[in-house]
Amino acid sequence: QVRLVESGGGLVRPGGSLRLSCAASGSIASPNYMGWYRQAPGKQRELVATIRTGGNTNYADSVKGRFTISRENHKNTVYLQMNSLKPEDTAVYYCSYRAVLSGNTYFGQGTQVTVSS
Repeated sequence: QVRLVESGGGLVRPGGSLRLSCAASGSIASPNYMGWYRQAPGKQRELVATIRTGGNTNYADSVKGRFTISRENHKNTVYLQMNSLKPEDTAVYYCSYRAVLSGNTYFGQGTQVTVSS
């Protein structure tokens, strides 16, 4: 089992910034992917960004150039720096973990991000 604990959500004005953090604990396997998904009201959960243990990253087109994902492997922690936020970024953001070899996947409880004036 892997436990994921997110922090850093909140209310921000359009054009503002937020930084999300997620710490993983438990049976952490390497290599792995950690990342972020989001789900807006009435919509399906969608990929925001992922980062592999070695640093390879993947972003949704809608956030490229605005969001940056990073990780600290020794802390099993992943971050999402979100800049130039837009109202359409409003969603519950979920941290994710997936072991590369087994495919075992876990999600955190989610943290609310609201972009509004």
